[in-house]
Amino acid sequence: MERELLLTGIGGQGIQLVAQVMARAAIAEGRTVQLFGSYGGMMRGGNTVATLVVADGPIESPPTVSDAWSAIVMHHDYSEPVLAKLRAGSVVLVNASVFDGPLDRERSMVVEVAAADVAASVGSRLAASMVMAGAYAAVTGLVGLDVLIDAATAALPPYRSGQARVNSDALRAGFETAPRGVAPAWMAGDAEATAR
Repeated sequence: MERELLLTGIGGQGIQLVAQVMARAAIAEGRTVQLFGSYGGMMRGGNTVATLVVADGPIESPPTVSDAWSAIVMHHDYSEPVLAKLRAGSVVLVNASVFDGPLDRERSMVVEVAAADVAASVGSRLAASMVMAGAYAAVTGLVGLDVLIDAATAALPPYRSGQARVNSDALRAGFETAPRGVAPAWMAGDAEATAR
């Protein structure tokens, strides 16, 4: 079984970091992973998209997919191509603190998370993408919270190690904010294993 996750936002929101953290967590849980990142030429404010494919065996999909099971949308700018790739029955987590655009609630299960507001409550609005990753883990069980926190710490370069506590607090806050297991990524036995 393969699960595709598309992440989109604007430069500076941490899309590429969160994609890497999710990939590391999935690998730590014994899954097979493909990750593909794409971003515009601007450091801040440009388009940024990541595609993550996670499987319980060999991956058949290329890292650029034509349709996807899920998405994390941090900002409305540049989100249209990602939203267009979501197939019927998909799940999309939306950063309700800033997203201002149309969503097809008939085609996809939409979970709104006020990620920037939740991140501010744990000490840094910059950790909004970590809030969304924690919420995604709660909603889908794609990866477990503990392994996600470990992966977030491991992904930080040494000069950013001071951010580890804020990131783990943001992941926990996102996990606690979102509904649990409403769109399970794996079969019941697998979902229970990753819900820890």
